[in-house]
Amino acid sequence: MAAELKIAFYDTKSYDREYFARIAQSEPFAETKFIFDFFDDHLNKATVALAKGHDVVCAFVNDLITKEIADALYDEGIRLIALRSAGYNNVDLKATQGKITVVRVPAYSPHAVAEHAVALLQTLNRKIHKAYLRTRDANFSLKNLVGSEIYGKTVGIIGTGRIGKVAAEIFKGYGANLLLNDAYPDKTFAMQLNAKYVNLEELFQQSDYISLHVPLTTQTRYLINQQCISMMKKNVMIVNTGRGALIDTKALLDALISGRIRGAALDVYEEEEAYFFEDWSAEPIQDANLARLIQLPNVLLTAHQAFLTDTALEQIALVTLNNIIDVLEKGKSENEVSWSNRG
Repeated sequence: MAAELKIAFYDTKSYDREYFARIAQSEPFAETKFIFDFFDDHLNKATVALAKGHDVVCAFVNDLITKEIADALYDEGIRLIALRSAGYNNVDLKATQGKITVVRVPAYSPHAVAEHAVALLQTLNRKIHKAYLRTRDANFSLKNLVGSEIYGKTVGIIGTGRIGKVAAEIFKGYGANLLLNDAYPDKTFAMQLNAKYVNLEELFQQSDYISLHVPLTTQTRYLINQQCISMMKKNVMIVNTGRGALIDTKALLDALISGRIRGAALDVYEEEEAYFFEDWSAEPIQDANLARLIQLPNVLLTAHQAFLTDTALEQIALVTLNNIIDVLEKGKSENEVSWSNRG
């Protein structure tokens, strides 16, 4: 490996710089001299040239690595893309196959995301955000603040990977009944929580709350659509901390506005790359669906912050740098993703 390792970081914020700088100076990397170049901009056609002269590109969830971008990176000498995220649906793996190695952080803190999912649901469910705004204005009325309990209700967890399992455990702590759905059921886990794996139709029909914890693939895109919403209870609340395109936003909006479902607690949005992680408070939102979601009283939206804890940020930096070292020193990483092994 080279005496110096130059990494171009795209779409970075202050916390990325802080945690990567800190972890790079920790004991596991004492013999590696990292040179970090942090760019605020997304990776795109206009910024791809910034990668020139670097050994590695480090990208985030809204850096869209299309075939055109992958080819341009290859032309700039980039042979390794390190994603500081679990999801990799933003990468054209067919275009990188055999040319550029792609690695990811498969799990940084499942507790961070699962806890945020439950916090979002409870905030919307108990109308805590509305109560907070009232009391700030010295309005202590409880009118229209009636919520619902999770205890004794049925929670449907779609996706029982690491995050989904933690979410299930938290909901079990509330005293909920659990219905699970996963392409690869973990029956032992279900038995431990007295939960049951069911098909999606049964989960949609019986759940009072539904929480999404699956990756975005061709099979899961628009997992929540008009047809499945029609199967749900009218008082259902949907939570999504996975990927925005797991939900058909138009179908969700129609259901929320008509009262077909009770509410949605969202940390992601299917067209979020144009807005999330930036300050748009001084400009009008041009995306009509996003603008409507923000305005609806039965929606609570955060801007893809479920991962944002100190534990998760440390783990993201640590695993990302380990991935890079493994590929450059050993020629491979256990966290490599490719067209042939994609999920």
